[in-house]
Amino acid sequence: MGGCCLESKMTVLIRRKRSPEQDAIWCVHQAAFNGDAEAKLVRNLRQGGFVEVSLVAEAEGEIVGHILFSRITIKTSAGNVSALSLAPMAVLPSYQQQRIGSNLLKLGLATCRVFRHRIVLVPGSQKYFQHFGFSSELAQTLQSPFGSGETWMALELVPGALAGVEGIVKHSPPFDLFKREKAAYAEQKVRPHQGIR
Repeated sequence: MGGCCLESKMTVLIRRKRSPEQDAIWCVHQAAFNGDAEAKLVRNLRQGGFVEVSLVAEAEGEIVGHILFSRITIKTSAGNVSALSLAPMAVLPSYQQQRIGSNLLKLGLATCRVFRHRIVLVPGSQKYFQHFGFSSELAQTLQSPFGSGETWMALELVPGALAGVEGIVKHSPPFDLFKREKAAYAEQKVRPHQGIR
């Protein structure tokens, strides 16, 4: 699917990412999240072959944003249901608050529809994602280690795709590693420094 140009103070092109841009995408996530965990998640999802949609935002010849959708499975009593995980999404701090993330998300979801995907799941801010059609109510019957309540949301790319679907969301192995790394980082932040008297 082609990209789109956004006219504001600058021209921003939203398009599919290219293979040589892995380092630039790494830098976007590293800067946006102030750490390497999300950047490693992107790399591991790509290397593991789990990526379905990967778009970048380009401004003035620089990669300033990135969004990724990867395959996940909802395990139900009636069998497995295919879905996508929206994570991670990032914009360089100096380019935030300019609707670049919103436009990455809009075109990302449109691309998912073109590729005939049916369901997208995301953990995050309900206030933000509800503007794009995500609903925490739709995700109530889907158990996940990455979210619950209002911060765990679903979107039906095909109306009724989640009707009667109840089960456990199985993420790909890179997400398990990501969760462990984030937990270890959080523990390190609250642990008292050793060797300091």
